[in-house]
Formats: sequence, structure tokens, C-alpha cells
Amino acid sequence: MPLQNRVTPFGELVRTPARGTMMGNRGGRIHDNQSRTLLRRRWASRRWIVCVTEFRGRKRTLMQPNSYTELFFLDEATALAAGHRPCFECRHRDAKAFAAAFFGGSQFDKSGADAMDAILHKERCLSGAGAVVLTREEALSLPRGAIFAAGDDCIAVGEDTLLLWDLVGYRRLGSSRLDTGNALRLLTPPSTVAALRAGYRAQLHPSADA
Repeated sequence: MPLQNRVTPFGELVRTPARGTMMGNRGGRIHDNQSRTLLRRRWASRRWIVCVTEFRGRKRTLMQPNSYTELFFLDEATALAAGHRPCFECRHRDAKAFAAAFFGGSQFDKSGADAMDAILHKERCLSGAGAVVLTREEALSLPRGAIFAAGDDCIAVGEDTLLLWDLVGYRRLGSSRLDTGNALRLLTPPSTVAALRAGYRAQLHPSADA
């Protein structure tokens, strides 16, 4: 049975045999050492990061005892929607670019991580932020890489198109999909949306270009 370690844009952790393109963690261990099942808590600290799946040849056994819980994402846009941000170790260049965009162009480095984590933790849907309700026009004006919910569906903003999110990839949608009467809610934290508007380029799954 697959481990419960795949993250949706809502921040939920689900089981699926589908593989993601990026990994990350939520600041420590959130699994039981013996059974490799999740504990009730869904994060260990405010440091939620998104990483590459290969780095300097390192190999890991998933959900090791007394080690952080490895999580996996369809892509970076999914991770950002769930409230994660780039890792300063394995994605140093991306992390610096994200921090600069996050702080309005200031040249922050790893020292700015704590400030970002504090802000994001207040804005993450899973850690208690209230839903940001969007109008149709606001949803259509979101930057590339942002994700919002339309009812139970997750919709990402691609290059001049909307993309219906799924565990295995995306498929293109027309804007008429927003006219169904479902409430539209922003999933990507507002500060991350601002960073996307400021020019940070989130990595999208290859299916976004199909």
C-alpha cells in the first residue's frame, strides 16, 4: 500500500501510487516510527519546504525512525499552494529568487527564511488561515503558478490557460468552468501569490504544456 505522503493543493496528505516531481517536508517527523503511518499532527514546525527529488546522490528510506517525514508533490505550484517554499539547501538559487520576490525585491538569503515561514504559517489553509474568497475576475487575474479551488476542484493558472489539477497531472480548462456557481477560494497563500506576481517562476508539471 502506498504511504500517505502525497500532498494536494489543499495541504491534505493522501495515498496514491502516482509519483510526484518534487519532494519536501514540514519541519520534522510527523509519522510513527514503527508503523510508518502518520501521526495526528500534520506539521512538526513552521518550516515547510519543497525540494528536488535528487540531490548530490543522496538516497533515503522513506519515513525512517526519528527522521523527518518525506512528502511529495505533483509540482512546485502544488507545493506552494499547500504553503511550502523553496529549500535553501538543495534549491539555493530558487530559494533566493523566491525570497527576493517575496520581500519585494530585497536581496534576502537564508536569514530571511524564518520571516517567510512565520508569514506563511499564518496564511496556510491547513494551519488555520481563513479562506480567501475570490470573484471570477480575481481568479482569472491570478498569476501563473497560483492555484485556487472551485468547489472541490483545484485549478492552477498556466501560461494563458486554466489547468484542472489531478494527482497525475493537469488538463486544460476553459474559463467557462468558473461559471458553475461553485465558490472560488484562493489556496496559494497571498504572500506567495505576491511573489509570483513579482516574477518568481513556479515549476509546473510537464502536463501543463500538453
